[in-house]
Amino acid sequence: MGVKILNNLCICCSNCIDECPVEAIVDDMDNPVSNEAYYVYEDKCVECVGYNSKPACAMACPSNGCIVWNEEGVHPKRKKNEQVIG
Repeated sequence: MGVKILNNLCICCSNCIDECPVEAIVDDMDNPVSNEAYYVYEDKCVECVGYNSKPACAMACPSNGCIVWNEEGVHPKRKKNEQVIG
């Protein structure tokens, strides 16, 4: 799992990069896929389980709905009653 950045809503403010506790988000200069968008390394992203009640990147993002996570509803390490869509 991991968060996803909806690049059509991203304003490239870098708040998500600054707040990620595991450095899973990189900017467009370090994106291995494209040089036009931020990128989340899914193998590094832990959706802030063990760090915050919600992903820190989503809480820091000023663009409403830009960062989404876990379309299935619950991260395997997150409790079922926690809010998971930000």
